[in-house]
Amino acid sequence: MHNTTAVVGIAVSAIGAALLLTGCNGTTGAGEPPASSTVAAATTTRSAPADTLTPSIIGQAEKHHTAVLGRALAGTTLDEKQWIVLNQVTGESVERAAHIDRVAGLTQWAPAEVETALNALLAKGLLANASHGRLEPTTAGNAVVGEVRAESGAIVAAAYGAVTPEDLATTARVLATITARMAQELTHG
Repeated sequence: MHNTTAVVGIAVSAIGAALLLTGCNGTTGAGEPPASSTVAAATTTRSAPADTLTPSIIGQAEKHHTAVLGRALAGTTLDEKQWIVLNQVTGESVERAAHIDRVAGLTQWAPAEVETALNALLAKGLLANASHGRLEPTTAGNAVVGEVRAESGAIVAAAYGAVTPEDLATTARVLATITARMAQELTHG
């Protein structure tokens, strides 16, 4: 049985991976759960009891997911922002302005940063302008997404395999609640 901190730390990792690997839509496309080194890193805190979720645990999990994504993006021409903007378009046509607003809302990036990443993807030929202000992925864009998902997905699946689906679901609900509350607080200035 997993202790509460390990479960929460792992689920934080699961949510972070979902954000980075699938563009914030909550599914990675692979059966996922955490390697023992990730659990150990996610459960180490200095000021809180071992069974309490802290910003440090969430931050450590997020940093590990960023490192996995960085490894998967090595050899591509994409940075994290470009990856998330591309990954959110792959497979379908989207309205440009709505896409910028959606990604900005999911990531807390300024819309101008999202637009800069989007323009870089257009210049690289990974996205294309479609009719009526819409964007669509190109064949090359879909190929890059497939490659990055395959490489990062294998690492994430191995890590998440140590956690039961029930524990991941509980942690996802907890983190979704925390995230929603923080988003609400951020709107107040």
